[in-house]
Amino acid sequence: QVQLVESGGGLVQAGGSLRLSCASSGRTSNFPGMGWFRQAPGKEREFVAAIRWSDTAYVDSVKGRFIISRDNANNKLYLQMNSLKPEDTAVYYCAAHYRWLQLPRGPSAYDLWGQGTQVTVSS
Repeated sequence: QVQLVESGGGLVQAGGSLRLSCASSGRTSNFPGMGWFRQAPGKEREFVAAIRWSDTAYVDSVKGRFIISRDNANNKLYLQMNSLKPEDTAVYYCAAHYRWLQLPRGPSAYDLWGQGTQVTVSS
């Protein structure tokens, strides 16, 4: 069973940056698409970004601030987060899907999930 493991979370001041990484125990090239989600306390899991080959999609609230990328040679997915805001505070999860879907935003479309990494942005 392929596993996804996130890293790179932490505490940062508003306006700062973090880079999340997601390492796959299997080949990320086997996944047509991958994505990042986040979940704040008391809220539902929210789509953040998705990538399918060179195509990307973002939730409006992070457009222009976050960048999703993947490195299939090293089996990794990244999320570069800039100009962080307190409302970005959440547990961030990486996910992957095997089906040939076009940048899905619903959690149910994804087949594999990491355990999450906490991102806290202080004001």
